[in-house]
Amino acid sequence: MRFGCLGSGSRGNALVVEVAEGPHTTRVLVDCGFASRETAARLARLGLTPRDISAVLVTHEHSDHLGGVFRFAARHDVRVFLTHGTLSCVEAGARRLASVEIIDSHQSLQIGGIEVHPFAVPHDAREPVQFVFSDGARRLGLLTDTGHATAHVERMLSGVDALILECNHDLEMLASGNYPVPLRRRISGAYGHLDNGAAARLLSALDRSRLQHLVAAHLSQQNNTAEKAREALAQAAGCEAEWISIADQDAGFDWREIR
Repeated sequence: MRFGCLGSGSRGNALVVEVAEGPHTTRVLVDCGFASRETAARLARLGLTPRDISAVLVTHEHSDHLGGVFRFAARHDVRVFLTHGTLSCVEAGARRLASVEIIDSHQSLQIGGIEVHPFAVPHDAREPVQFVFSDGARRLGLLTDTGHATAHVERMLSGVDALILECNHDLEMLASGNYPVPLRRRISGAYGHLDNGAAARLLSALDRSRLQHLVAAHLSQQNNTAEKAREALAQAAGCEAEWISIADQDAGFDWREIR
C-alpha cells in the first residue's frame, strides 16, 4: 500500500492511494481541485496517467477539493463517490457529467482492493467526510478541513500506520495577518481548519505505536510555515522535525510506502 500527493492547500488538493493485489492494482484519487490538464501533469510526477485512476472520492464541496472532479471523471470515465450533502451542492450540469455513487459517512465501502472507511468531520460544508484507507493489514488516515477533533475522529485515526494531518495555520500568524476579521474567525472557528496546536493535541491523543509516516497537510501559505507545523507535530510525536513530511501546494509529495 502506498500514497502520493498531487498538491495540498487552498489552491487545490488531490491525493492518490494505491493498493496492489497480485496482478490487480486499485488507485483512488481523493479530491481533485485542479483543472484536468494540471491534474494529468501532476499525476505524471507519480508515474501515472488519468487512466490509472479507478475512482474519485470527494471529501466535500469546496472548490479546492471538488473543482476539477466532474470534468476529470467524465473525461476518463471514472466513478465519483461522495455524500448526499456534497452532491446536493453540485450544479446539475456537472452532476450529469459522471457516474455518481452516494456514500454514507458511517458505512465502509470497498473499491477494488481498497477498504474505504469514511467518517464525519466538523467543517463548514454540507456533509463533509474524511477517510481511513486499508488493504486489510495496513491503514492510512486522512484528516484535513476540520474545525476541531471530535472523539469519533480520534477513534478513527488511532493506531493508523500513516497519517496525513491538517496543520492549516499558526494562530499568531493568523491573528497578526491581513485577513479580514470574519475570515479569521471562520478559519479558526469550530467548523474551520485545524491550527498547528490543535493538530498536535490530536496527534498526542492517538495511539502512534504503528505510525510509519506523518505528513502535515493543507498548510496556509499566508498564515503558516512548514517549520512551525513540523515543530508542533514533532513535539507531540516525540520525533525529529525532519521525519515529518510536508504536503506542498505545488509539489505535493512523492510516493510513501506503508510496509
